Amino acid sequence: MARPRKSIPSYLPHTSGQARAVWTDRTGTRHFRMLPGPFNSPKSRTAFGTLLLEIEAGAKITAAPSPTGLSLAELMLAFLEHAERHYRKPDGRSTSELAECKLMARALREQYTNLPAAEFGPLKLKAVRQGWVNRGLSRSECNRRANLVRRMFKWAAGEELVDESVHRGLTAVVGLQRGRTSARETEPVRPVEDAVVDATLLFLTRHVRGMVEFQRLTGCRPGEACALRLSDVDSSHEVWQYRPTAHKTTHRGKSRTIAIGPRAQKLLREFPTPNPTAYVFSPSQAVEELLAARAAACRTPLLQSREARHIRKQGMKPRRRPSQRYCTHAYDHAVARACDRAFPPPGDLAQRSGETRAAWWGRLTDGQQEEVKTWRRAHRWHPNQLRHSFATLVRRRYGLEAAQVLLGHVRADVTQVYAERNEALAAQVVAEVG
Repeated sequence: MARPRKSIPSYLPHTSGQARAVWTDRTGTRHFRMLPGPFNSPKSRTAFGTLLLEIEAGAKITAAPSPTGLSLAELMLAFLEHAERHYRKPDGRSTSELAECKLMARALREQYTNLPAAEFGPLKLKAVRQGWVNRGLSRSECNRRANLVRRMFKWAAGEELVDESVHRGLTAVVGLQRGRTSARETEPVRPVEDAVVDATLLFLTRHVRGMVEFQRLTGCRPGEACALRLSDVDSSHEVWQYRPTAHKTTHRGKSRTIAIGPRAQKLLREFPTPNPTAYVFSPSQAVEELLAARAAACRTPLLQSREARHIRKQGMKPRRRPSQRYCTHAYDHAVARACDRAFPPPGDLAQRSGETRAAWWGRLTDGQQEEVKTWRRAHRWHPNQLRHSFATLVRRRYGLEAAQVLLGHVRADVTQVYAERNEALAAQVVAEVG
């Protein structure tokens, strides 16, 4: 049996007396490099240390390059391995950017798997982008994925996997512009009306309803409401300060402070947690409260045999235990389901009393099902819209600077995306002046 090759370079003497380095990479390729200076000289030792640092910091290629150079598929594998290490939250969980990188790589793999990475030019990027347009993706989504492609080649140029001119050529591709392309346009995120939110609250659980109210009163992001813990709240002042351990701009070294006023403080007192490090809004706690409420509402006496069966079931491992905290996807899904119950479709499109969901959906024709989907899209709102509503309210009452500070934005132009202009004030001024 052959001895396994070492992936760490070995510092060896050459027959000429000069130092050399020998190693085998992850693809099984054998490498040999002559080092400057004689064996065991300070100069060769310094060069060998530099080589070790280059290998440690360089990209980890998992397949041997083809004779024509690194293929696009090999480049994508190396980039995705880098993305799995790079796009991570402080607790180790992957961010949503990793999923976007995989979607981008899937389209490149379908069209240009065996293409050498050095031959991927601007026209091929346009072809990939046109494929996204033909699939019905929005203009902004197509531009964002094209930027991911450029980011991948920028990383590859920094790792010396491709020539820098390849990335420079891709940057010459101008993004799709509004009104000058066949790509689908999307509506900007608008604030949600208070009456719509109030109608939805009736169909939410207590903890999800608490997150909605907390966002309405503080203007925080959905993820910041999900991650709220009393240990992150400074209650020593009249206005409490919530400093989340992780937020959207943590990786940029920016701090985030969320002001909690009297109404929000009263809300948090309704969710006491004996452990300060526990999450205030918790699915596991919501399930416990639900089971306790059901047991209290049960009027039938619990027989001894049934009580023993309940004890056995509690000792059994359930298929899925409720989490200790909400994620943004679960939060958004709960709001969407509540919107469907609060705003059912009209007439025969609605689910009848006593009709199961499967029977209701099977009763509808294909055209009616599309009508239901269109109705739901028009009558659903998302938790991030609460942040827009808060920003609009603050800007209308206290100005743009106050909204910028409360939202935690560095630049005011970012705040203007969230805070709608006061059109009523403009109309009043024109009526008086014009």
